[in-house]
Amino acid sequence: MNVSQWQWTSASGLQMKLGGGGSSAQLALLFGTRAALQDPASITSIRGQFPSAILLGCSTAGEILDTRVYDETVSVTAICFDATRVAASSVTITNPAESHAAGATLARSFATEGLVHLFVLSDGLNVNGSELVKGLSENLPAGTTLSGGLSGDGEAFGETLVVLNDAGSSRTVAAVGFYGDRLQVGCASLGGWDSFGSERLVTRSEGNILYELDGLSALELYKRYLGEHAQLLPSSGLLFPLSMRNPKDDSSVVRTILAVDEEAQSLTFAGDVPEGWYGRLMKANFDRLIDGAIGAARISVAGIAEAVDFAILISCVGRRMVLRQRTEEELEGVRDLVGPSPFLTGFYSYGEISPSTPDAPCVLHNQTMTITSFREIS
Repeated sequence: MNVSQWQWTSASGLQMKLGGGGSSAQLALLFGTRAALQDPASITSIRGQFPSAILLGCSTAGEILDTRVYDETVSVTAICFDATRVAASSVTITNPAESHAAGATLARSFATEGLVHLFVLSDGLNVNGSELVKGLSENLPAGTTLSGGLSGDGEAFGETLVVLNDAGSSRTVAAVGFYGDRLQVGCASLGGWDSFGSERLVTRSEGNILYELDGLSALELYKRYLGEHAQLLPSSGLLFPLSMRNPKDDSSVVRTILAVDEEAQSLTFAGDVPEGWYGRLMKANFDRLIDGAIGAARISVAGIAEAVDFAILISCVGRRMVLRQRTEEELEGVRDLVGPSPFLTGFYSYGEISPSTPDAPCVLHNQTMTITSFREIS
């Protein structure tokens, strides 16, 4: 496998940053801000450098290139495989109610023989990520792993884009499938937030829209907890995610806010908030957030015998908003764990798709660092 990393900026165009070669790449992963991806020069120059590659990417809340986080750029990681075949597909999603069907349709569009892993990128605002993942998972062959993320739009929450070969488009879900018996893939996802306040029962919800907790307006309760931060909703909600606990098995997931509806007194989350589950607010613990990123790296590489070739890091925009100037510490922690050789790419997202550990089911996460590690056996 040959990997090279590049960066596009409006001022400098496309420049090589790490590695070598790249023109014969079969896959180029690109992550950039919405404005950068909408600049016709970015996709044109990337396509010119990688004429035969599948271009797959999305808009972000920050681009990860090695151990740095950038804004207003497009980071490009080009991969030329020795023995792995890749294929890509996409579907359009017009509203969150179509999420399960969109996932099922996308999964079924891939040939199943030899499919090792599916990496998916989705619109970050017009989707129920939980249902999307269910639709994908239910229609993939046994043993095929799944990971990916929801595209971002910084802290604006205006529009997100997904790129498959051509210019980016909203309301799109795209994926690349990896085929072959010489590719090893490891996935993991960990958080690092602390819960606070009382646990409250979800008494009224519809999919990913939350109306009531303990019979009270969810929006009013959230505003009460947020205090002065309430006026900056929905973006300030990223600082206070909601831990959701399933009383049947005590399993839990974390959810963050995508939108608020003052008239309906509701909160829209990136994934399901089922009735009968319990919600509890969370707040940041700086050291634990960084430890979570390192832990995800440790788990993702545990089943891979030697050093990985490259890893895709998808971390939640809420983590970046909390860590601020310390954001790159979680990337440096990953680098320390995986060693100097693997290429690191990725982005800050509106949601992360991965199993927590290799034996766990794939679900939508929020406020985690998700890492997918790849190694092609020589």
